[in-house]
Amino acid sequence: MEIKEKLWTRNFINVSVSNFLIACSFFLLMPTIPVYLAEQLRVPHSQIGIVLSSYAIALLIIRPFSGYLVDIYSRKPLYIIGIAFFTLIFTGYFFAYTVIFFVILRFVHGLFWGLSTVSANTIAIDIIPASRRAEGIGFFGVNTNIAMAVAPYFAVNIYDSYGFPVLISTAILMGSLAVGTALLLKTPTKKRSLKVPPISFDRFVLVNAFPILINQLFLAFGWGTLVAFAVLYGKEIDISNAGIFFLFLASGIILSRVTSGKIVDKGYIHIVMMVAIVTISVGFTCFAMLHNIFAYASSAFVLGIGYGTLFPALQTIYIDMAPASRRGTANSTYLLGFDLGIGIGMLLGAILEVRYGFQSMYLMTAGFCILSLIMYWTVSRKIFERYKLEKD
Repeated sequence: MEIKEKLWTRNFINVSVSNFLIACSFFLLMPTIPVYLAEQLRVPHSQIGIVLSSYAIALLIIRPFSGYLVDIYSRKPLYIIGIAFFTLIFTGYFFAYTVIFFVILRFVHGLFWGLSTVSANTIAIDIIPASRRAEGIGFFGVNTNIAMAVAPYFAVNIYDSYGFPVLISTAILMGSLAVGTALLLKTPTKKRSLKVPPISFDRFVLVNAFPILINQLFLAFGWGTLVAFAVLYGKEIDISNAGIFFLFLASGIILSRVTSGKIVDKGYIHIVMMVAIVTISVGFTCFAMLHNIFAYASSAFVLGIGYGTLFPALQTIYIDMAPASRRGTANSTYLLGFDLGIGIGMLLGAILEVRYGFQSMYLMTAGFCILSLIMYWTVSRKIFERYKLEKD
């Protein structure tokens, strides 16, 4: 009987808790900023899309450099710097009363969020045993998904009951706790040999995986429309507490994410990817067509199952296509695909909503998922099989 390598070490728990806390602070604002802008500042939906996408643009700029930095320099200091400044920037929201100020804040926030997430993911992968990589990635991602379930739900209630300033104070508290937890972390020291020319695009992005990144954009587009507009959509169809969407979304992700990671580790990565994409497409179709509290919650749960199945499989694809010395670059490329897709989803989604309404926007999103399914089977699957490496 084969003895499994230990996954739940003290370091893995520390990085998971720290990541959970900083994710809580992040997700407190994701559903409430659009509501605050629309209800308190009377900002049009098209301009809300600009505000939300500004942080995604910042992520697009910083992700490739973050991957390079964590491959070259010590990962723990970069992680602490990232989450410390990310937390500090929350204080700016106390003084934000214009669209321009919000755009600037979201942009700067995005820069440090990008550095934080690349560092945290790479540290976790360094700690996870290679034989349990997808499973470990699944568990590590679950703490983010729990934050995604708890934080938006309480964020909507805190915002409605106490207002935006109390919400910001709560985010600062969670971020400060994340910094304290990260200081206890001990990261493994490994000899790195980055064999890349001094001036090279390949230094910042995993070039071999570029077709997979394009494929990923269709799925990330949908995620962007959810985090930006799910609560506004719920309010439009008279859902009393639209924050429940994130509870059911995250519940589906938590339920599926760990299981899918174990299946990926057994060699069924392509089956997992196909099932995930089909499930996401079904979820968006139901979300668009059925307008009641049961359908609203059920669609969120189905979407959670789909994305929870997708996340560890897709991240494993990127990691398995890169040597250990370039895991930071692999992670930043994976996250870059989501950042770009989410940014497009927020910006284009706002334009589509203004012109056609939420129902048509989400039906189009389901169509993009079908395109992603076709591209994965015909292109991405073959790219992965061509360039995947042995696990180390």
